[in-house]
Amino acid sequence: MYKRLLSAAILSLSALQASADDHNCGKVTIADMNWNSASLIANIDQFILEHGYGCDAELVPGDTMPTGTSMIEKGEPDIAPEFWSNSMREGLQRGIDEGRVRYAGSAFVEGGEEGFWIPRYMVEKHPELKTISGIKANADLFPHPEDASKSAFYGCPAGWNCQITSENQFEALDLADSGFEIVDPGSGAGLAGSIAKAYEREEAWFGYYWAPTAVLGKYDMVKVDFETGTDVQHYKDCITSNDCMNPKATMYPAADVDTVVTERFAARAPEALTYLKERGFTNDQMNGLLAWMEENQADGEYAMTNFLINHEDIWTKWVPSDVAEKVKDAL
Repeated sequence: MYKRLLSAAILSLSALQASADDHNCGKVTIADMNWNSASLIANIDQFILEHGYGCDAELVPGDTMPTGTSMIEKGEPDIAPEFWSNSMREGLQRGIDEGRVRYAGSAFVEGGEEGFWIPRYMVEKHPELKTISGIKANADLFPHPEDASKSAFYGCPAGWNCQITSENQFEALDLADSGFEIVDPGSGAGLAGSIAKAYEREEAWFGYYWAPTAVLGKYDMVKVDFETGTDVQHYKDCITSNDCMNPKATMYPAADVDTVVTERFAARAPEALTYLKERGFTNDQMNGLLAWMEENQADGEYAMTNFLINHEDIWTKWVPSDVAEKVKDAL
């Protein structure tokens, strides 16, 4: 009888310990993606989870497709802070259906933003340029750098996904009929450089870009209204496809930029999960942070320290007051 009681007590204590462990944050791996906004968010999450929630948080290298695949198939890393979900929608849904991963919140609360843009100083001189009809009626304001008889539209670099969408939109808007020709910038740096060059000289510029980015944080650009509204289904079915035979113009819908976590992490760390649900940036906030990173040649860790010290008005809204005090003490 004594042995049976002792065994029962040991089993009971083990169950209690297991239950407690299930609700401890414990070791947490966070994907540090290879672009600035994702690296910044990963470093912020690591610091807050470690010092505010007692997690043993570790950054691991990541990129969209390999990280998503690893989370679904291997259950690691635990957190992908900035995941552009449209690029892997079917795989993520399979992981959700199988109880392996879940969406924890939005990295960018307004979603990623795409569009055709012009500098604000052009709109101030010519307000009609806010609309695509105004752009087409004033095509001569956008001289092509290599052919004076044409007007320039700066497209997405060759080989990028946005090359397909921007070229389909260019065709749907009949921009060639107004004298425009697509200029291939050659690279992301080339596209950013073309905006910087135009801004420094207050010259004309019209083309594709996206947010949040350092460029749109540094240079005041206006998104052109296509005067079409947004047809999300047509965008998904046709504008994003190489085989789109009859593209119709539509404003770009917001891109889902989520925080994805494994179900194992969600189950054992509910308080940390609540933080991730609350944590999110507006595009203006992230544009400004990315511009600061570029100007200061800051990596994700350095930018994280700057953010936590100088932007308490943002991050303290994501966490309870006692967690905020722990994070401040750690700083």
